[in-house]
Amino acid sequence: MTKAIQITQFGGPEVLSWCDVELPEMGSTDVLIEHKAIGVNFIDTYHRSGLYPLDLPAGLGTEAAGVVREVGSAVEDLEVGDKV
Repeated sequence: MTKAIQITQFGGPEVLSWCDVELPEMGSTDVLIEHKAIGVNFIDTYHRSGLYPLDLPAGLGTEAAGVVREVGSAVEDLEVGDKV
């Protein structure tokens, strides 16, 4: 279980909620990244408002920087601890 900011309905900033989320099982080509900084841009406000709807629940911030915490068995170009 980890924490994430999610929207479960469309609207203003008040629809943002701090939630527990279950991460899916890692696949062989997956990389788990612990985000340290997340950019929130106009497209994120459009998604949150419903102007460009997403399947809900959804997260925001498609631009991020962080640290690799886990890599799948087929991943060759990243290692745990790499900054991305």
